[in-house]
Amino acid sequence: MTLFTAPALEVLFERRDLPRFGLPGELVEAYGADLGFETPRLFANFVASVDGVVALPGDEESGHVISKDNEADRFVMGLLRACADAVLIGAGTFRKTPGHLWHAEAIYPGAGALFAETRRRFGLGAHPTLVLVTGSGAIDPEAPALTDAWIVTTASGEARLRASVPSSTRVHVLGSDRIPFKELLDALRAEGFRRVLTEGGPTLFAKLVAENLLDELFLTSSPALFGRFPNDRRKALADGVDLAGVPLELLSARRSESHLFLRYSLRGLRS
Repeated sequence: MTLFTAPALEVLFERRDLPRFGLPGELVEAYGADLGFETPRLFANFVASVDGVVALPGDEESGHVISKDNEADRFVMGLLRACADAVLIGAGTFRKTPGHLWHAEAIYPGAGALFAETRRRFGLGAHPTLVLVTGSGAIDPEAPALTDAWIVTTASGEARLRASVPSSTRVHVLGSDRIPFKELLDALRAEGFRRVLTEGGPTLFAKLVAENLLDELFLTSSPALFGRFPNDRRKALADGVDLAGVPLELLSARRSESHLFLRYSLRGLRS
């Protein structure tokens, strides 16, 4: 039984030596093959237009607009969340999605039971832990996603947040005026978060790549063109950092109608 009302994902290419978890059969059928990760692993998931736009100005969540709310894209987002110990995001992404929960079933409810079974098989909790990075602490402390979340901030951000966030929220201070991402990743792994998914935004993504911390990228190429013009406030995948041509290795390629689903390694498979 397929999970999609739209066409399922067609595998165009996949390396044979990729890790395999042993997902529930219905998820394997929908994705086109089993999925797995080496650990520890930090992997990113984005949707971009053909001309490379991943973030748009305004209050509407950019991913829905750029992906055209594609069902296959939402399924892949849910599947990756189901495999993750934690989901890492920046404050800009958090502010543009008020009320959202970074759970697998929140983005693709139709596979909620299968996502839950996946997490049980991996020995994971019901949901990945949300890890929110904010240097300033300028976020809505009453957002429902902050329950049981980690907030990683600076000393000045802590002063703004400590008395206002839920008691179940863990405020973790790193740095006085900027967050050192290597220390952040070390702290997450020390807490047992072995597979960390980042969903943005593009500034956070670029910093993780620049510091040689990101292992893999899942990129949905949406069949759309948005264009760029001076001061348009639109952002490409890696924003604000000169990455000088970091090489990528293609691990897999899938298709659903005119959407492409690409998986890249930024460092090759580890032994």
